[in-house]
Amino acid sequence: MRRILIVDDDSAVQVSLQLLLKQAGYEARCCDDPQQALQALSAGQFDLVLQDMNFSLQTSGDEGLSLLASIRAAYPALPVLLMTAWGSIALAVKGMQAGAANFFTKPWDNAQLLELVRTTLAAAPQLAGDGPSRTELDRQFDFSGIIGEHPKLLRVLATIGQVAATRAPVLILGESGCGKELVADAIHRNSPRAALTPVKINMGAITPSLFESEMFGHVKGAFTDARSDRRGHFATAHGSTLFLDEIGELQRPDQVKLLRVLQDQTFTPVGSSRSEQADVRVVSATNRELAEMVADGSFREDLFYRLNLITIRLPALRERRSDIPLLVRHILVTVASSYGLPPASVTQAALDWLVAQQWPGNIRQLRQTLERTMLLAGRPQLDKPDFIAASAHEEGGSQRLGVDGMTLDQVERLMISKAMEQHQGNITRVATALGLSRAALYRRLERHGIGAPPEAEPVSHRGA
Repeated sequence: MRRILIVDDDSAVQVSLQLLLKQAGYEARCCDDPQQALQALSAGQFDLVLQDMNFSLQTSGDEGLSLLASIRAAYPALPVLLMTAWGSIALAVKGMQAGAANFFTKPWDNAQLLELVRTTLAAAPQLAGDGPSRTELDRQFDFSGIIGEHPKLLRVLATIGQVAATRAPVLILGESGCGKELVADAIHRNSPRAALTPVKINMGAITPSLFESEMFGHVKGAFTDARSDRRGHFATAHGSTLFLDEIGELQRPDQVKLLRVLQDQTFTPVGSSRSEQADVRVVSATNRELAEMVADGSFREDLFYRLNLITIRLPALRERRSDIPLLVRHILVTVASSYGLPPASVTQAALDWLVAQQWPGNIRQLRQTLERTMLLAGRPQLDKPDFIAASAHEEGGSQRLGVDGMTLDQVERLMISKAMEQHQGNITRVATALGLSRAALYRRLERHGIGAPPEAEPVSHRGA
């Protein structure tokens, strides 16, 4: 039987939680304060701790954070769920950043709390530092596209493996560019819904006036431009996974409409009087702190709790620097393949420089840096000066060579144009610099509409 320690100075909370947990088949023990909790932990084996954030008249939460730090230091493998009131959600976020597995609010929903307890216990092995290796995880699950073996990343992968088979909603948090969509893909790929294509939506790109039509669909004649029936994203995702990216950008009036569907698993197309079922597994992601948005009133608390039964927090790239060499090798191969370039490598000095950077844009920024340097350096082995020069080139404002959002043809045209400028239109030098034959270069010049200098014609000597 799994043993759970409840730490709260309110006897009513203790009794309620103990009864709920015992009815669910857990053994629960209660403590009034941090000192009693640490004594109980030292005297017996527990699988989970539910702890309050305040144990006296002060409401700063310092006592709860201090207890959490003591538990993490003495029992790093032991998961902790924090209890908090709505007024201190931002404090609970600090607790999660300090190592808590998750948090819930008082009063709680019994069914949601039990599901949170169950999934936290199921994922407990990966919360410890001695969880499965990357090789062991790859034997069980498909994590293709996710590169790295840092312990923080392995804990994320183990969590994915634990929750993928369920239909529990998952909230993915992390800075921009750290791979949240890859995690969403992995959740779907390892789920029973993998046979169907996931539906992905950027919530920040949907205007409020089109929200209902985009999400729920419409029937012919529902509004002026509705010339035919249209299936919305929920109908398209029926039986599959619905990935709501940038969920923090959703406008508050639209949050209510989304909440209704998540509560009832039904929706009504615009202009229709008939409800339809929506069997979808919702995975959402944001680089914003939704809990803090709940605290300041910009995000609905009830929708937040519908989305975050399981929270996965992705580490920033600077938090797993040991993965940078693996990422560099992987990115060099993919970039070379996409541009038709020869295989590339980096010197140790260059790799040391890359590892030392802060990468505020995370993996996306690392890829752009490698991509830009490969294109500008024009040689298979990249050294530290190449990256420094490429970075300076990027900071040159209008002279920056950027490939963001460009197609392969557009990048090729840009590179040829730059080479033509650099070599003053000398076809032989341009072809050599680009690794092309003169004939191949002429074909590309014609295809891209780039004017080539005329070939010198032989001089004819006519008799007077």
